[in-house]
Amino acid sequence: MSTESLERIARNKNVARAAARQLSMEQLHKLAEVINEVIEQKQQEDHHRREEEDQKARKLAEIREAINDAGLSVDDLVGEQPRRRRGRPPKNAKA
Repeated sequence: MSTESLERIARNKNVARAAARQLSMEQLHKLAEVINEVIEQKQQEDHHRREEEDQKARKLAEIREAINDAGLSVDDLVGEQPRRRRGRPPKNAKA
């Protein structure tokens, strides 16, 4: 079954019912178990991702506070960017 089919089933209750009619009760219960496991796994992944994002945000706040306490700014930490040359490079004089 393709991802598009699953998305179509998930979006439309009547399509899901039609697909479910083709399965036995045992198959439906097994499908429900698998879907519940997938949902739990996805929730755990989302929870871990949010925890990582929160931890990064806390670290960033600590670093900003340390920079401010030291009397520095972000510009003090970042060196001057090299200037880019504009235009085309010169043509080779030898032809």
